Amino acid sequence: MCAERPVWAPDPERAFTAAASPTGPGTTTPGGPTPRPVRASAVLVLLGVLDDVPATHDGRAVPADLDVLLTRRSPTLRHHPGQVSFPGGGIDPTDAGPQAAALREAEEETGLDPTGVRVLGTLPPLPVTASRNLVTPVLGWWDRPSAVAAADPAETVDVFRVPVADLVDPAHRVTATLTHGAREYRGPAFDVAGVLVWGFTAYVLDRLLDALGWAEPWDAARTVPAPV
Repeated sequence: MCAERPVWAPDPERAFTAAASPTGPGTTTPGGPTPRPVRASAVLVLLGVLDDVPATHDGRAVPADLDVLLTRRSPTLRHHPGQVSFPGGGIDPTDAGPQAAALREAEEETGLDPTGVRVLGTLPPLPVTASRNLVTPVLGWWDRPSAVAAADPAETVDVFRVPVADLVDPAHRVTATLTHGAREYRGPAFDVAGVLVWGFTAYVLDRLLDALGWAEPWDAARTVPAPV
């Protein structure tokens, strides 16, 4: 069964406008509060052979030793607390662009050596309406893996790798649901080793697996509530 796509507006202007509509969170009225400005951000989608523990699933098209680096955000953060995410953050004026920002943020959050990362390219910017971020995913290959750990517990509490083949495993794929007032979010999610990857991070992984031809059919009718 093909996965049902999440409620996600591909056009950032439409997405942020919808998030501020009278029917959704962030409602504004004439004379009311002005919406926060949209922030440009970048995340690092870092692939590589990160350890010698292979995947448990035979992904056929995916090497058993291929991993992706993920982090868990601090539960005290204002936006997306406790969620699994890619390392990344806002693009500073001093950054040369999304790629430089993604590498800088990854170094600050995980301690990785950015000189060991080969940037393969960027994906189109995607809107994250809850935090009003326009996020550019930066795809990288870890030529020379370095030691990583949560560098700032105020932002990141865990840094870990997940075998990509285990993400592909249909047994680990679910649809995450979240109800906010009259609106319902339904999006792809990955339940691997007790870790639920959902929201923006799962959306990027879902589309990346599809684009690379690695995805396998999965049952989108199997749902789990998104943790809030």
